[in-house]
Amino acid sequence: MTSNPTTTPRAALRYTLLRLGLFAASFAVLAVLAYVGVIPEGIGKSNPLWLVALAIVVSAPLSFVLLRRQRDAMAEQIAPRVDKVSDNVKARLAANRDQEDGVA
Repeated sequence: MTSNPTTTPRAALRYTLLRLGLFAASFAVLAVLAYVGVIPEGIGKSNPLWLVALAIVVSAPLSFVLLRRQRDAMAEQIAPRVDKVSDNVKARLAANRDQEDGVA
């Protein structure tokens, strides 16, 4: 593990929980705005789906900006594992390629 203070053993969990929290907060704010009539409530019975879709659209760019440090910490934590798996896959592919060359 690196000495970066933002890197924690549970960086992916923390990032995921913060993303969910940001989505929930966006949904709550949009629900209140729809209730008071600032934004349309939806068409017919589509109110919950409309608010969920709108909350996704609003929370995605917010999380991109607000959760940059947590996303970087998660990437730092995951990168060595991804590299290890990638190296294993490359080694298996090379071994299979060698076997195919021997058969032909």
